[in-house]
Formats: sequence, structure tokens, C-alpha cells
Amino acid sequence: MEIKRRKFGRKAWKTYLRVTAWSAAALAGAWMAYVIGHFLLASPEMALVHPDQVVLTGSHYVPRNSVIEIFAGDRGKSVLRIPLDQRRRQLESIPWVEQATVRRALPNQIEVEITERTPVAFLRDGSDMALVDVHGTILERPIEGEFHFPVVTGIRADMPQEDREGRMQLFSGFTQQIESVHADAIDRVSEVDLSDEQDVRATLTALQSAGVAGGASSEAWGQADAPVLVHFGSSDFAEKYRTLVEHIGEWRATAGHVESIDLRFSRQAVVNPEPTEAAAEHPSKPAAKPAAKTAPRPAAKKPAKHSR
Repeated sequence: MEIKRRKFGRKAWKTYLRVTAWSAAALAGAWMAYVIGHFLLASPEMALVHPDQVVLTGSHYVPRNSVIEIFAGDRGKSVLRIPLDQRRRQLESIPWVEQATVRRALPNQIEVEITERTPVAFLRDGSDMALVDVHGTILERPIEGEFHFPVVTGIRADMPQEDREGRMQLFSGFTQQIESVHADAIDRVSEVDLSDEQDVRATLTALQSAGVAGGASSEAWGQADAPVLVHFGSSDFAEKYRTLVEHIGEWRATAGHVESIDLRFSRQAVVNPEPTEAAAEHPSKPAAKPAAKTAPRPAAKKPAKHSR
């Protein structure tokens, strides 16, 4: 049987040459990808080696060491292999950090931008004194930094976050409203007890400097520097504070030494209530009852067995 031999023609040679060229190009591309990938992921020039390669901005009270420790496990790795989202979440777990942004800066740096929390009060829990922000996040007092805040109590570290935040939102509303009456009102507040969400109990001093237009003169108030415990309830703080600064002089003149005032009753004030009287007193029988904000009657003297 005769076997026909097929000879390579011009078209066949072109096809084989084309396939060979594409194969060589693919191999070259794969080699280049390997070389580039090895450089980006394993080259010392891309590695995070020194702590100085972590560039930190926005930090005032967050220790730099606390940030560097989060990247300790990435030492020697390429910056492209660092899980940025995971590191961001770790940074935001630091109490002082409200928000963090983590970026790569090629060839071998990590940029960390921090937004710190803003404390609004000192927090006393037993013998410990810390700081707390408006969301109820408890912050360790930094070594450096001066703060001038009232002291709040009634918030504990073991309380749920939502409970702490609710109490601090109440505190924030209280401070904003009394400052709308007088810009320096918060400077007269030394301590705020937030144990009862239905009653903000604030200790105020130096009330003679917090008067508003139409209030009694500081000379008539007497004992103005003595601390006074005031029950503000849970709402209408501005109106109650205005009533306090306008009539405290009359109440002192009538009742003598004023240690405690209960303003939770509508258009009424109980001066120096008994320890259990503030909660049990009927609104129709106040110790001090202004007929109206602009024309109050002076408080009747009501001595207490115990100071509050």
C-alpha cells in the first residue's frame, strides 16, 4: 500500500511559528509575574522591618507603643500582606481610639490615622478616677494632659455599654441646657450623680457667679460658695436651672443654710427636704413654691434632719 507523505507547507509553518511565539510569550509573562510577585511579597525592600515604618498621625493620648504592638506580628512581612481591615478593628478596640484609618504607603510603610475620643467628664467608681466620653466609654487617664470637667458617678465599668451611653447622653443634655442659660454654668457643677436615670442630681457651688438677668444680687444670696445638691429630674434642665439661679437668694434668705433643693416638681421647689421626703412630697405641698418664673414667692423654711 502506498503511503502518502504530507509535506509541511508555508501555511503550516506559519501556524507552528505563531504557536511557538505565543507559548514563549506566555512563559516570559509567567516568569515576569513570578519575579514581580516575589519582589512585592517577599522582597526585603517591601518588608515592614522597623517600627519607624508605621507612620502615626492624630494621636495625642494613645501611646505609640500600643499602636506598634498591633503590627508586631507583621514584622518582616511585605506591607502588601498586612490585613488592613483586621488591623483597623484592632486599633479601634483601644478605648481612646474612636476611629482609625490604615493605609499602605509603598514601598514599605504603613500609615495610621487616628481620631481619638473626646472625654467630657471625670468618672469616679469607688476609689478609681478615670475619664468618660459622651458614649459612656471609660478612658484611662493619660500621664500628660490637663482636663477640667465635673465628676460623674453612678456609672460602672461592668454596666452594659448601652446603659453607660444612656446615662452619659442624659449628662450631655443636662450640660448643654444649663450652658444655654449661662455660658459658664458647667464651671459651677462639681459633681453629677447619674445613678437614677430619672433624676440628675448635681452638686453646684459659687452660684453667685451664675446669675442671669433679673436674678437676685450676689450680696443678698449669702453663703454662695457652699455646695448645694440639686435634684433636676430628667428633663427641662434649662428652665430648672434658670429658676435656681433666679431664686436661690430668696430661698437662702428665708430658709437659712440651703443644702439641698428638689426641682423635680412642676413650678415648685422643695428646699432642704428630708432624706425620704423628696420622693414622697406631694407637688401640692412644696417647701418653696414660685407662683411663676418671673414672680416667685419666697421659700418657706423647712429644716431637714439630715443634710443631703
